[in-house]
Amino acid sequence: MTGSQLDRRLVSAVLSGDADAVRDLLYEGADPDTPDPEGGLPVLCAAVAAYDAPVAEALVDGGADPDRQLPDGSTPLWRALDSGSPAVFESALGREPRLRLPEQERERLLARARSCYETGPVEELRRRTGARGPAVPVRVRDGDYDWVDQYTLGGLVVRAGYGAILTVLEWSFRIPTPVGELIDRAVRIPDEDHVDWSAVWLTLVRRHGENVLSATLAHRDHPDPRHRRFVADYLRARGIIACDSPSAERESGILAAWATRESDGAVLAKVLEALAEYEHPGMEATGLRHAAHPDPRVRLRATTVIDASEEARSPEADAVLLTLLGDPDARVRLEACRAGLKDDALLAPAAEELVRLAEGPYEDLRGGVAEALASSRDRTPAVADALAALLADGDRIVRLEAAYGLALRDDPRTGEAIERVGPLGVGFEHDHRANALWDWARGGNRPWPLTAGAGDS
Repeated sequence: MTGSQLDRRLVSAVLSGDADAVRDLLYEGADPDTPDPEGGLPVLCAAVAAYDAPVAEALVDGGADPDRQLPDGSTPLWRALDSGSPAVFESALGREPRLRLPEQERERLLARARSCYETGPVEELRRRTGARGPAVPVRVRDGDYDWVDQYTLGGLVVRAGYGAILTVLEWSFRIPTPVGELIDRAVRIPDEDHVDWSAVWLTLVRRHGENVLSATLAHRDHPDPRHRRFVADYLRARGIIACDSPSAERESGILAAWATRESDGAVLAKVLEALAEYEHPGMEATGLRHAAHPDPRVRLRATTVIDASEEARSPEADAVLLTLLGDPDARVRLEACRAGLKDDALLAPAAEELVRLAEGPYEDLRGGVAEALASSRDRTPAVADALAALLADGDRIVRLEAAYGLALRDDPRTGEAIERVGPLGVGFEHDHRANALWDWARGGNRPWPLTAGAGDS
C-alpha cells in the first residue's frame, strides 16, 4: 500500500474515531501529521476538535507533532488547552514536555491555563466569539471516569476542565504548587468524579512525601467539610495506589482515629470508605461503631469496613450484618449481602435478600446485584431463577453477569443466556465472564454466538 493510500485511510480512521486503526496505520507507515483534506490542518487538530482523546493519544504516540506551528499561530497543543478537556490535553501533551518545550513556551502555556481557569469557560466563549447569549452546561464524560461541564456559544464548544489542565501542567513542569492552593482548586466543584478534583488528588499522590502528606492531612481539621472530604478521598486513593507504602500503617491509624470524631455524615462515610482500603487491627470495631448511624451513607461504608476486616468475623459482627440485610436503604442491604455471602451462617439470608433486590425497582443497583448473585456460593433454584430473569435487563453487562452465573451453575438456560447477551465487542478478550461462557459452550460442543461486534455497557 502506498503512502498516500495509508494517509487517506489514516484520515478516515481519525474522523471515524477508530484509535486502534490509527495505531495500526501509523505502524504501517502512515504520516502522523497527515493534513485533513477539508481544513488542511494536521489530523491531530481534528481529533482535538472532536474531543477524541484516544485518537489524539494514538497520533502523538505515533509521532504527531503537538508543537507544530499552525497558520493561525497556534499549535495542536494550544488548541487542546483551549478545548478545556483534560483528557484531550493530556493526550496531546506528549512525553517529557518539561524537557521538550523551551522555558518561554512553558510559561506561556501556564499563563494561558491560569487565565482560562480564572476567567471561566463561559467568559472564555464570550471573549472568543463576541456572543452574549446564555451558555447552558451539559455534563459530559471526560476520559474514562471523570465528568466535566461542556458549554456551547456562538458556534464554539469548550469544556470547563481548566483547573485540571492547570494542575496537569504544573505537575508536568514540576512546579510545587502549594497544597492548600491545590485543594482549594479541587473543592471548588466538590464532586469526587469531577476532573478538577481527581487531577488534584492524583497530583498529590504523585508528589507524595512527608511535607505533602502533612500539609494535606492538616486539612482534615478544616472547618469546611469539602476540604475534609477531599483529604479522606486522597487517603482512599493512597490506600489503593500505595497500599504497600511505609506510611500505610500511619495513614490507616489516622483514618481510624478520625472516624471517632468526624461529625459530618458525608465526610465520615468517605473516611470509612478510605479506611476499607487499608489494613488496620480496629477495622471491625470501627465498622460496628457506625453500623447504626442515622445517615445511610455512613451505614453503607460501615458495612464495607466490617467486610474488609482481615480478622475472623465476630458473632457481634454477624448479628449486625444480619440486621443490615433488612436496612431501609437498598444500597446498604446490597453491601450487607456482599459481606454475608462470605459467611456460611449468613449465606442463605443474604441470597434471599439479593433475589428480592433483583426483583425490586432498583435499576441502578442491578449490576451489583447480578454480580453478587452470579459469584455467590448459593446454588438454590431461587438464585438461578433470579439470574435468568436478569437476562431481560437492558444493560448488556447485567445480562453478561447473569449468563456467567448460569454457566457457573451449568444451568440448562445458559445457551439461551448466551444468545441474550449478544455479540461482545472490543475489550472483552480477557473478560473472565466471557471466558467462562466460552468454556461452557466449548465443553458441550455448543455453538458460540458471542462473536466480535459492537459492544455496549
